[in-house]
Amino acid sequence: MQLNLIIDNWSMNLEISDEYLRTMGESFNKMDQDMDKGRRLGQRFIKEPDQIQRAQIAADKLLSALETNNESMALMMGGYIVSRLEGVKQVVIDNNGEPQETKFNKHL
Repeated sequence: MQLNLIIDNWSMNLEISDEYLRTMGESFNKMDQDMDKGRRLGQRFIKEPDQIQRAQIAADKLLSALETNNESMALMMGGYIVSRLEGVKQVVIDNNGEPQETKFNKHL
């Protein structure tokens, strides 16, 4: 599947295969276990992040991965988002230091 990423005026599609999602299932579960301990989202510490907040945390890491050309991390974070938010097609990533403003769309 393709996950459309929008960052400011820039857009790209991240190709995430079903096989990749299957093989990464355990890693995604470990990410959830780690986030169960709480995570920083922007300037706030979220003690018990919900599904959207977890996806926003992953989207923030996805943005950092794109900025540093870390393709494997970008794919992992995109895969996590797709695996946790059913039907998501597009991520509009906040690039102004407010990751809680990142939005997820089921339609392009």
